[in-house]
Amino acid sequence: MQRQIFTEEHEAFRETVRTFLTKEVLPHYEQWEKDGIVSREAWLAAGRQGLLGLAVPEEYGGGGNTDFRYSAVLAEEFTRAGAPGLALGLHNDIIGPYLTGLATDEQKRRWLPGFCSGETITAIAMTEPGAGSDLQGIRTTAEDKGDHWLLNGSKTFISNGILADLVVVVARTTPEGGAKGLSLIVVERGAEGFERGRNLDKIGQKSQDTAELFFNDVRVPKENLLGERDGAFIHLMTNLAQERMGIAVAGIAAAEHLLEITTKYVKEREAFGRPLSKLQHIRFEIAELATECAVTRTFIDRCIVDHSDGTLDAVHASMAKWWATELQKRAADRCLQLHGGYGYMAEFPVARAFTDGRIQTIYGGTTEIMKEIIGRSLLA
Repeated sequence: MQRQIFTEEHEAFRETVRTFLTKEVLPHYEQWEKDGIVSREAWLAAGRQGLLGLAVPEEYGGGGNTDFRYSAVLAEEFTRAGAPGLALGLHNDIIGPYLTGLATDEQKRRWLPGFCSGETITAIAMTEPGAGSDLQGIRTTAEDKGDHWLLNGSKTFISNGILADLVVVVARTTPEGGAKGLSLIVVERGAEGFERGRNLDKIGQKSQDTAELFFNDVRVPKENLLGERDGAFIHLMTNLAQERMGIAVAGIAAAEHLLEITTKYVKEREAFGRPLSKLQHIRFEIAELATECAVTRTFIDRCIVDHSDGTLDAVHASMAKWWATELQKRAADRCLQLHGGYGYMAEFPVARAFTDGRIQTIYGGTTEIMKEIIGRSLLA
């Protein structure tokens, strides 16, 4: 089916992204995977190419365009290239809205130019060793000391954790407030008492630096409070739909790409004197996956348009996230199986897609959390 949600401008942007990937990412990606981290030069190159701060106002060096379809193009092309390590989506679509929507004018002048140039890499620190999706379990505290916040606690599984120059930390500012007693405190690189743990050894997305962060009596300036005091819960809920849409977009793009490379493989690979594609079971597998992708693509594209128009709600974003990522997981497993022994070899794209994509049903809210959100909306 012909996709109808993109204009000529979007497709021109797609070509820009592909050129960037070919020139600045893919030649270095194997080395980044070995190093466990991407180079800062890649972030600077993304800034020069205009791929950072797409929705940031032009006065701060951004693109000034809030059309989510550009972010969708970026997610689709990075997914097809098998290059999730350079986490532009995290920077642009997850952290960007907090800075553009909540920051004061002074904070915007201080943080957004570097955000758009690639000089300031960002992260958001919410997950803790004992608290993931349950915000009430967050133990990191920010104590009001009059002229500063005193931050103590630890975070884990933080994407961009090693490279980040600016970390939005979810911390408890009212001890008895539960989920409603949390605030967003911005910690900058070099703050005394702010330490990074090891670069965590994951099964996939090896080049995406994911770290533990520790805050030991970190004195954070009062002016680094982002948004309202004790307002983090509302701030987080407001921006979760976009985070989940970005993950969903990558999910369906990954499933489609897996279908594409597997269809090509079974046409070329022979068994018992004929191509695998001549076997009825193989044809049925491809037919099922193609249908699942087509149906999912229709729903995701509708959600992309609705989100660009500002009408997508949390429930449909949750539907998109859990359905697309579970399809991605099934597709990776089935396509690896169809590749046989070659699918288990790390140099084959299907093998990397299998390990890189496994996190998709977990971060941004697990599949189980997505179902809970949907179920509550229907049965409350």
